[in-house]
Amino acid sequence: MPSIAFYISGHGFGHTSREIEVINAVAPRMPAWRIVVRTSAPRWLFERTARPPLTLIEGPCDTGVAQIDSVRLDEQETVRAAEAFYADLPRLVQAEVNHLQRHDARLVIADAPPLGCAAAAAHGIPSVVLSNFTWDWIYERYPVGPGSPLIGAVQNAYRLADEAWRMPLHGGFRTFSRVVDVPLVARHATVSRDEVRRRLGLPKDTLLALCSFGGYGLHDFDPARLDCLDRWHVVTTARRTDGPVPSGVYVLEESAVYEAGMQYEDLVAAVEVVVTKPGYGIISECIANGTALLYTSRGNFAEYDVMVEQMPRVLRCGYIDREALVAGRWRESLDRLYASPPAPDRPRTDGAEVVASMIAGMLSED
Repeated sequence: MPSIAFYISGHGFGHTSREIEVINAVAPRMPAWRIVVRTSAPRWLFERTARPPLTLIEGPCDTGVAQIDSVRLDEQETVRAAEAFYADLPRLVQAEVNHLQRHDARLVIADAPPLGCAAAAAHGIPSVVLSNFTWDWIYERYPVGPGSPLIGAVQNAYRLADEAWRMPLHGGFRTFSRVVDVPLVARHATVSRDEVRRRLGLPKDTLLALCSFGGYGLHDFDPARLDCLDRWHVVTTARRTDGPVPSGVYVLEESAVYEAGMQYEDLVAAVEVVVTKPGYGIISECIANGTALLYTSRGNFAEYDVMVEQMPRVLRCGYIDREALVAGRWRESLDRLYASPPAPDRPRTDGAEVVASMIAGMLSED
C-alpha cells in the first residue's frame, strides 16, 4: 500500500492536534492509503485522538523553539539547537529518504518541518507545507549571527515544496511560489456541556475557567492565591500545581478526560473561558466551540503578534498580564471578558475536511 507521510513539529501540541484532524478526515476518503507520521510529539496524543491506524516514526524532525515554560522561551538556545540541526541537514535528509522509500510514500505534508520538504524532493515526490507559519519567519526574530546559514538553510528547504496550504492567523511563507489559503483546521466538541461537567464531576451551574498551558506548564502559579473563586471556579489539567488546591479548583489528569470518553475540545466547550497563552491550537478550538479566551504574553515569539492583532475579529478575547496571572488576580479580567460582546466575525472551521479533499485530489491526479 502507498502512504502519505506527515512531518509534524514537536513544538507544542497545536501542530499535532490539527494534523490529527486532517489525518482523521483523510483516512475515510483514501482507505487504500497508509498514514505515516514523523514527529517528536508524544505518542499518547496519537493513541488518544487519531482514529485510523498509522505508522509512527518517532524522533525530531525540527527543533522548534526552546521553551522554559509555556510563556517563556530561551532565544539563544533556540538558535543554537536550530543551527546544529540544519548544519546536519544533508545527512538527515538521507535518513528520511530511507523512511520514505520503505513506506512507499507518495506525498509529504509538513507542519512545518523544512526537513520533510527536502526529503520529499530527494525522494522525487511532491510535498506541501500545511501550517499557519514558517520557521524562517520565527527564527528571524532571534539573535542569529550575520554569518549563520540557519535562515538560508530553512528557506532553501521550503523552496523545494510544491506549494503551501496556509491556515488563518499566519506569518511567513515568502519562499513559496504557490500559496493556497485554507480555513481553520479546528477540533469540535461532540459531547454536550452538561454531559462533560457531569462525567468529570464539575458543577453544572457555576462559571468555569479552564487554565490551559499545554505540555510546558505554568511555573510559579499557586491556585491558592486565586481571587475569583467566590464567583468563578477553575479547572486545570496541569501535571503539577504549587501548594494546596483550594475549594473551587479542580485538578484533572488529562487522561481522565479521555477515559471518560471525551476529548480535550469537549472540555474547552464546557467552560465559559479558557485562560492560556495564544497559540493556534487553543485559539482554533475556542473559535470552533464558542468559548472566550483570556490570554497572557508568551515571550518573543513572532506568532504572538499576529494572534493579538487578529484574534479580536474572530474570537471574544481579553488580556491578562503575566504578573497578575501568576499572582492569581483573575477576577477583574474574567468578569470583563465574560461581559464583553461576541466577536464581529465567525470564520469557517472546516479546514480539516477541505484539506483532506485537496490531498485526495492531488493524489488522484497521479
